[in-house]
Amino acid sequence: MQNNTELYECGVIEMDTMDTNTRGVLLVLSGPSGTGKGTVCKVVRDSLGDNLAYSISATTRKPRTGEEHGREYFFFSKEEFEALRDQNGFLEWAQVYDNYYGTPRAFVEEVLASGRDCILEIDPQGALQVRKATSEAVLVFIAPPSLEELRARLTGRGTEAPEEVEKRLSCAEAELAYSNQYDYLIVNDEVEKAAEKMKAILMAERCRTNRIN
Repeated sequence: MQNNTELYECGVIEMDTMDTNTRGVLLVLSGPSGTGKGTVCKVVRDSLGDNLAYSISATTRKPRTGEEHGREYFFFSKEEFEALRDQNGFLEWAQVYDNYYGTPRAFVEEVLASGRDCILEIDPQGALQVRKATSEAVLVFIAPPSLEELRARLTGRGTEAPEEVEKRLSCAEAELAYSNQYDYLIVNDEVEKAAEKMKAILMAERCRTNRIN
């Protein structure tokens, strides 16, 4: 006889009725600027509620007006960041100009241990670092229907000059070259459909035989 946790994992009962002690799924999400990653994630999170958490990055840059430690970022001094890095305290990290950025291992571990799924939105280089750091990472790449469609989306936003659009398209081509190193590829031609695919991936990962006790 299956218990409620197993029934939830295989999609038989709804998430909001779940009483689970099952470890969550770490979903590592990448995709070029303009593919709608943030919009898709919002739809998924609105649907799943507290069963899904966003990973919070750490940084050594100064907080901006209105930002709070532990909400937008974990704000560390350079010395604190380097000490944690040297203790293998990050799933991934990088130096961007004069500041460090990284994903604290302890925060992600706390989320997963609580049974909630965790989304980490990051560039391909960081995603591959996470894959090396933990076997639990499930890598998902969000792609545009085509580069032409991506150009139209970027131009339609009206926030970038033409040369900036071309720069972003060049970066997109470079990022798309990494997509074959991911576990899943979602083409975001329609936000709701892309969100449903992401939820299906989470459910499929929870139904893996090595996750069901």
